Amino acid sequence: MNVKYVDAHCHIQFEQYAEDNTELIKQMREENVAGIVVGVDLESSKKAVELAQIHEHLFASIGLHPNNVARETLNAGAFRELAQNPKVVAMGECGLDYFRPAEVNDKVKNKQKEILREHIALAAELDKPLIIHARPSKGSMDAYTDLIQILKEAKAVHSEHLRGDIHFFVGGVAEAEALVALGFTVSFTAVITFARDYDDVIKAVPLESILSETDAPYVAPASRRGKRNDPLAVMDVVVQIAEIRGEPLETVRTALLANAERLFTLKY
Repeated sequence: MNVKYVDAHCHIQFEQYAEDNTELIKQMREENVAGIVVGVDLESSKKAVELAQIHEHLFASIGLHPNNVARETLNAGAFRELAQNPKVVAMGECGLDYFRPAEVNDKVKNKQKEILREHIALAAELDKPLIIHARPSKGSMDAYTDLIQILKEAKAVHSEHLRGDIHFFVGGVAEAEALVALGFTVSFTAVITFARDYDDVIKAVPLESILSETDAPYVAPASRRGKRNDPLAVMDVVVQIAEIRGEPLETVRTALLANAERLFTLKY
């Protein structure tokens, strides 16, 4: 397979694809799109691995989403066992979400931080990159401020073993620069096809520190606004990144492909 695009973050194991999963995965292959199927709890992580196991252009990331830490603990033994599968290329989605929970207080934040640190330790042990979710409260960068502090502390302990991608990046230039300095990439979704909020960040971040993703089934591109998203939309994202940066599409496409292959050690 001649892979041309990598969707660095999708959830095609979710129920939204129950009826046409097989056809979609076939379309991805035909369009030369590879995808990292991301778990948000133990069950969805297992399903991600199952999909990746049977399709050469799919890979898996396993973890516990911060919005799920109230109902599930990080079962390190189970995740460690899942990570032995060679198609598991990352740990996550894990992180900090100060936007979505009905109530965000110190107890909620501390629990999310605790689970994030457990993910970091496990990823370092297994020498896997992290896929990190960070969503600040409205009008704030609080989740990024806390995340950067946690990663700085972890970097002092784990050094080059600490790396990964900040998925669905919604921070500013300062936050992006701090995360890139810690060895992380930042990824953008099809939101950039209909919102101009992140143009400055996309222009400021070095091309070698950017990934493209869809977060499918969420946030479809402008051409399919309001409909279910899928990994094929990663092509729209790459086109838009090139347009925003004012760089040739092929230059950007090959760079983003190389970035994903390097970070996740993808082997087709």
